[in-house]
Amino acid sequence: MEGRRVFVAGHRGMVGSALCRRLAREGCALLTAGRDVLDLTRQEPVEDWMAEQRPDVVIVAAGKVGGILANDTYPADFIYENLIIEANLIHAAHRIGAAKLLFLGSSCIYPREAPQPMPEDSLLTGPLEPTNEWYAMAKIAGIKLCEAYRKQHGDDFISAMPCNLYGPGDYFHPERSHVIPGMMRRFHEATARGDASVTCWGSGTPRREFLHVDDLADACIFLLRRYSAAPHVNVGTGSDITVAELAGTMKRVTGFRGEILWDRTKPDGMMLKRMDTARLTALGWVPRTAFADGLAETYRWFLEQPALRS
Repeated sequence: MEGRRVFVAGHRGMVGSALCRRLAREGCALLTAGRDVLDLTRQEPVEDWMAEQRPDVVIVAAGKVGGILANDTYPADFIYENLIIEANLIHAAHRIGAAKLLFLGSSCIYPREAPQPMPEDSLLTGPLEPTNEWYAMAKIAGIKLCEAYRKQHGDDFISAMPCNLYGPGDYFHPERSHVIPGMMRRFHEATARGDASVTCWGSGTPRREFLHVDDLADACIFLLRRYSAAPHVNVGTGSDITVAELAGTMKRVTGFRGEILWDRTKPDGMMLKRMDTARLTALGWVPRTAFADGLAETYRWFLEQPALRS
């Protein structure tokens, strides 16, 4: 990566900011453009900016994200915005002859009843989880776009699919966030108020795999250096915990002393989601952050961001 011009699309998000932190150690020229400078949903401005800046490497970390409620409430927003952003960036990277592009997706691309752990070749083998199918369809299209540009034009475009992510820079809205930041905020506020209980969604029995965002950033740099093929690559830890176990760890991290209750009228989503990481492990990469340590670090970061708690 040294000496290359690297464009991180979505640099202000959790993943994008982690990528920027990691790339700061690489000796590359880091290119970013906020929404005030570049609207990624508009094709002509994206192509003009890319033609002017001429990045050697493009990392597509931009997109509309959210938890179960947000996906289920705003399906058109999730599929449209993600489709248009990835299409604009991938096509523009092709037009300027970028040497490498990495598209980042999500584990929600896999069928609801995919074998566990979920291997890469289970893609498109069955129906998606209904609560996030709109986002998932957009991410599947991004993978196929990269494959198509590689097949037709020989572009070195690759895709990586991380499991559930957490860490500094996450989105902590109490209703529209993913499970860890949403739960962290609820536990924090309950602790501050001295509440007797915290109510979490669902039954607590689904199992989830969580990866620290800084580990994902490291995996991305690894893949940009070492991987060049059409099939996408899973990025995860290869292990999982129940949502109830997550809540127990969150209780300890935030210092909450009350009871944990479960609202079973709310959806659980997929009952098990764990990535098959054999492909990435065989290439030589493994994560470094222990979950309890990463969660405690994330909570310390959250406490330093008063704007997130207003």
